[in-house]
Amino acid sequence: MQHNTDNLRITSSAPMIAPNELMEKYPLGEKGSVNIFQARQAIKDILEGRDHRLMVIVGPCSIHDSKSAREYAEKLVALRESLKEDLLIVMRVYFEKPRTTIGWKGLINDPDLDESFNIDKGLKIARHLLTDLAEID
Repeated sequence: MQHNTDNLRITSSAPMIAPNELMEKYPLGEKGSVNIFQARQAIKDILEGRDHRLMVIVGPCSIHDSKSAREYAEKLVALRESLKEDLLIVMRVYFEKPRTTIGWKGLINDPDLDESFNIDKGLKIARHLLTDLAEID
């Protein structure tokens, strides 16, 4: 006799938004694309020894507020410009709490901070924020 052991604890499921839908809804603009390409090239040049500057990666442990993240990025751009001869300042943007076993799991998993786990909403907020941040210079 074979016993059913699959998916016994699943009470419901809902499809998540597809990556291509997110990219269509929140496309990366030309300016953002150029900024990302140039930043990646600068990082590569430092890692491969072609750029003498020190790379500094800074940012919050996990983003939970888009407005604050944008304000932080704008301040960082001004600082980056003033120190560009010696430092390459890169903003770290992270949305999750990987070591958290209890409590809030991060913006993507729980954007409303209420354990509702509206992941589609979290993905949309995250993608929108990332495309906005990429445009700042």
